[in-house]
Amino acid sequence: MLEPKERRGRERRAPGAGTGGADARDELVKALGATKGDKANARLRDAAHAFERERYEEARGLLRPIAEAAPQATSVRELLGLTYYRLGKWNEAIRELGAFREMTGSTEQNPVLADCNRALKRYVVVEELWDELREDSPAPDLVTEGRIVMAGSLADRGEMAKAIALLEKSQRSIKRAQLHHLRQGYALADLYEQAGEVARAREMFRWIVDHEPGFANAAERASSLA
Repeated sequence: MLEPKERRGRERRAPGAGTGGADARDELVKALGATKGDKANARLRDAAHAFERERYEEARGLLRPIAEAAPQATSVRELLGLTYYRLGKWNEAIRELGAFREMTGSTEQNPVLADCNRALKRYVVVEELWDELREDSPAPDLVTEGRIVMAGSLADRGEMAKAIALLEKSQRSIKRAQLHHLRQGYALADLYEQAGEVARAREMFRWIVDHEPGFANAAERASSLA
């Protein structure tokens, strides 16, 4: 399965649409007052802009003072947590995203929290976050992300058959492939290859290429298994 650094490079659900918008401004004004709140909201927008352009150190520098001044601002805690995640700062990401989860009751960032805990080999926590996510059953792409992380956690512990079965069950039900299905297929193909099931890995990588020729390095991996 992909190592943490490689996983960080893959798409993850971006911060909420309210980041730097009306909801975030309301939080910051409530915490800091109108003048300071507006200034903080402008910095939050700058941080979101930096995050989108993968300038994570810049985003962190903008966000930390705001989070310290207004710890109850959920949009700030969420974006700072995702920034730490991209920087590979697992414990810091868990702290910020855990606060976001506690304050909002949202499972939206459970896949990222699970991935951080997986990197720290806290597999029981990974399972708890996955169970919570699938019971809540939010958007399909979020559940898929959580499933991919859970499968990776099983593979890390040598439970390859369980990891493969978890992804296969969902993969079989796909009727119209979307981006999150391709990501799940890629993870499944990777597991097949690790398990020595070369033909199945090749078939899955080719399935991905058939739907999206430029997806990651699926074409190269399919060719390498020919």
